[in-house]
Amino acid sequence: MTDAAEKELTRAAMKNGAKSRCPRCGEGHLFRSYLKVAASCDHCGLDLTPQRADDGPAYITILIVCHIAGVALHLMHKPFADNPLMLALIISAGSVALSLAMLPPIKGAIVGIQWAKGMHGFKGATDTA
Repeated sequence: MTDAAEKELTRAAMKNGAKSRCPRCGEGHLFRSYLKVAASCDHCGLDLTPQRADDGPAYITILIVCHIAGVALHLMHKPFADNPLMLALIISAGSVALSLAMLPPIKGAIVGIQWAKGMHGFKGATDTA
């Protein structure tokens, strides 16, 4: 497989995973609940048990959310200078909501990368439908 084809396969698998779809076919569901990866794709039958996303999605989510919260804190400091508790509550609630919204797409993208690269028991590009 050429580098360009491998990059395109990885990009497509990440995109499918971020949409909570099977990285191979893009049709079946990736998750059986909020963050629990299904045992297999309900459309093409891809075995998803080899995935090992573990703490990676949480680390990436924390990195992104903390940068956004830090910028928001600097931008909102002056308007809320007389009410720091309100500022803390707004930043905290926004951070929690953003983290919960970002975790599934990031985990799906990481599972997609693992499949495309053939990591942790996935056969990757050689695994045909």
